[in-house]
Amino acid sequence: MPTPLSEDQLQRMDAYWRAANYLTVGQIYLQDNPLLEQPLERQHIKPRLLGHWGTTTGLNFIYVHLNRLIRAYDLDMIYVIGPGHGGPGLVAQSYLEGSYTERYPDIERDRNGMRRLFRQFSWPYGVPSHVAPETPGSIHEGGELGYSLAHAFGAAFDNPDLVVACIVGDGEAETGALATSWHSNKFLDPARDGAVLPILHLNGYKIANPTLLARITPDELTDLFRGYGYDPLLVEGDEPVQVHRQLAATLDAALACIREIQRTARATPDRPPPRPRWPMIVFRTPKGWTGPKVVDGLPVEGTWRAHQVPLKGFDDPAHVRMLEEWLLSYRPRELFDEEGRLRPELAELAPTGRRRMGANPHANGGILLEPLTLPHYRDYAVQMEGPGTVRAESTRVLGRFLRDVMKLNAQARNFRLFGPDETASNRLQDVFEVTAKEWMADIEPVDVNLAPQGRVMEVLSEHLCQGWLEGYLLTGRHGLFSCYEAFIHIIDSMFNQHAKWLKTTRQIPWRAPIASLNYLLTSHVWRQDHNGFSHQDPGFLDHVANKKADVVRIYLPPDANCLLSVADHCLRSRNYVNVVVAGKQPEWQWLDIDAATRHCSAGAGIWHWAGNEAGGEPDVVMACAGDVPTLETLAAVTLLREYAPDLRVRVVNVVDLMVLQPPGEHPHALSDHDFDGLFTRDRPVIFAFHGYPGLIHRLAYRRHNHDNFHVRGYKEEGTTTTPFDMAVMNNLDRFQLALDAILRVPRLASLASAATDRYWATMERHRLYVSEHGEDLPEVAQWRWTPA
Repeated sequence: MPTPLSEDQLQRMDAYWRAANYLTVGQIYLQDNPLLEQPLERQHIKPRLLGHWGTTTGLNFIYVHLNRLIRAYDLDMIYVIGPGHGGPGLVAQSYLEGSYTERYPDIERDRNGMRRLFRQFSWPYGVPSHVAPETPGSIHEGGELGYSLAHAFGAAFDNPDLVVACIVGDGEAETGALATSWHSNKFLDPARDGAVLPILHLNGYKIANPTLLARITPDELTDLFRGYGYDPLLVEGDEPVQVHRQLAATLDAALACIREIQRTARATPDRPPPRPRWPMIVFRTPKGWTGPKVVDGLPVEGTWRAHQVPLKGFDDPAHVRMLEEWLLSYRPRELFDEEGRLRPELAELAPTGRRRMGANPHANGGILLEPLTLPHYRDYAVQMEGPGTVRAESTRVLGRFLRDVMKLNAQARNFRLFGPDETASNRLQDVFEVTAKEWMADIEPVDVNLAPQGRVMEVLSEHLCQGWLEGYLLTGRHGLFSCYEAFIHIIDSMFNQHAKWLKTTRQIPWRAPIASLNYLLTSHVWRQDHNGFSHQDPGFLDHVANKKADVVRIYLPPDANCLLSVADHCLRSRNYVNVVVAGKQPEWQWLDIDAATRHCSAGAGIWHWAGNEAGGEPDVVMACAGDVPTLETLAAVTLLREYAPDLRVRVVNVVDLMVLQPPGEHPHALSDHDFDGLFTRDRPVIFAFHGYPGLIHRLAYRRHNHDNFHVRGYKEEGTTTTPFDMAVMNNLDRFQLALDAILRVPRLASLASAATDRYWATMERHRLYVSEHGEDLPEVAQWRWTPA
């Protein structure tokens, strides 16, 4: 393969690579003497050595060549680095191209700036060792492995001019999320999307073991990626000049292939060609390339020992000399002038302006973000004559709203719906009136709603849905992830990483806010009676509630109109993770759209129409959060009218779960005065909650009346049964809630024994009926709200 490099260009690129490697080693080891202008001493070396060397020199090599590609072809390109622990290399690259100093003016491009650059790395209150939010050009930290390729494809969707270079670590390639992500090429439309160039960085070792892909035969490796639908191109070696020539020629060939695929598809967008075979590169170089070959008699370069910090123990002067020789092997005086500035003939190799990968606006997506054009959510409201007079499927109502979100933003192409094969199952199928499911694989006559230019992303991998959506959001677009509640746990760790990213970016002034990550959790625990115990788990709420209050929001709309109000708010919001839990089954509706809007704006409120306190103090507060808990609470209120007619009942519904936290704990928190105005300071509170009861106690434990809170919720009891029996099994049913109220109001002590007997008799009748008939008692199935 002929090389596109002249001898002069090759020599200068190799020098630029050496400069990046020098800066990388300096960040890991040095706190002073950055240009080695005096003999290296122990005091110049950091006391704590942190970071990862082994992968970084390969990342630096690729970055230099991507710079050449950008300049040669005027590319709009960003990088995604799967081995994110190669952070010092990417910091070095952004420093060399100038984008780092633009973001951090105190890190000047001279001797003093280089000293600060070195000292801050993995230093207390400095910068992290990973390709973190602080790193210009990054949309992917890579601290947790497996998500790089999904992020890269998410960034490329609806970005027709963007090329995403995604470097996949060979250790990362062993994760399930990454293995699935190779299939993203079946969803990338060359007519309207950008391109992803995967580069498998095959350096052979993880932290202590060889990698699988490095130990299979070249033919098996090639067959694997051809089986995934790629055209694999191999670059390998340990002699820099030869590898420079190989990689330059291979990148040119890969780009030519990408451009031809896109040209063909865009020439006839109404007649898409067969699914293309996109190029990918296997880049095989030694672990810890150019580093120490042997330390204390043990091989390092090309082994797992190069993974982190290969040279330690600097109380030994011999190790100090080894580090000095390692640094001097890059010939820093050829790279930097007397003031520590990169020499001009090298600096000119980098792209300029926004073409620098560290300054590309797609990697700071908030600066490209355009607000969605949203329909008026009130136009989709469920009409009713009063509370409990009509049934509706909340998510079906939302589906009509989302259909028109798709329609109004069709030209902008900045909104997608993501979900694992469940859009129709979750009652959102009205979106298919205006768009299809994206699909570039074969389509059979029996298939419905599949097309190469769809805007609904369905694949039976929660990892892929999450990763695609994160990449889409981080590059300046909007989306929503709909999922069965129990299985959203699959991406618990991915949610963690995104929440941490958002938390960190709030302290980085140059990171513009991005659209919020919106979850719709449906097919939830209380209506998974048909699928059974495996599908019953509301614990994602507990997981989310652990995160920083300025990042997470949890909403439990009790009906369709509240869901519309919440959805409109979430789609307009920025820099949050919004979790919305709503059922898809037909349920009674409680609030008209005006009341729903007011209620959701407040986050919680008294439903005066449901209680009978008549402006006075209640005997008991019946609180609820979630659609089924609300139903059971209101049914319990009607029972209490019969059991204890003079009992003064207040009904409080909570939509925004975070209002329960004390002031100072969350921005949405109710003041103590307003909280007491809802829940009183001394009356029993029977709280029916969608999730695990402990979460309510955790949120409200510092409130005045917390000791009087008695929370009912899911307690890990479930099976395949009837809908109401699910509530009974977890003591969330209306009969239990009514009994709880009677038992906790002191003046009703005389009713306690009879109420308890009645409860157990009802439970026996219920269990016999569902066992014999397979459905709920008529008085339950046919119940409806009746005003007092």
